[in-house]
Amino acid sequence: QVQLVESGGGLVQAGGSLRLSCAASVMIDSFVQMAWYRQAPGKQRDSVAMLTSGGTTHYADSVKGRFTISRDNAKNTMYLQMNSLKANDTAAYYCNAAVSVGFLKHYWGEGTQVTVTS
Repeated sequence: QVQLVESGGGLVQAGGSLRLSCAASVMIDSFVQMAWYRQAPGKQRDSVAMLTSGGTTHYADSVKGRFTISRDNAKNTMYLQMNSLKANDTAAYYCNAAVSVGFLKHYWGEGTQVTVTS
């Protein structure tokens, strides 16, 4: 059973930084991709950053240059370093991981709240 647990969210002023962590219950090198999503109240859940098993990264335009996705295989943990935070970064942030079983099977964490005050 794959479990993903996010941590590191909180309240921060605009311009500040936070680092989110996503701890997995299994070896993360078993995932073909890992990603961070976010969902603001009343809005859909959107992809923020993605990291493939090959090390390729993809970022939403709104966070390019400010957010960095990374992982530590030894700790089975993925990170999202968020710098220069803005009020519109406020959302619940979710960890996502996918394994290939002929198709991509996705797993989700329960989310961690990030609130940026202006």
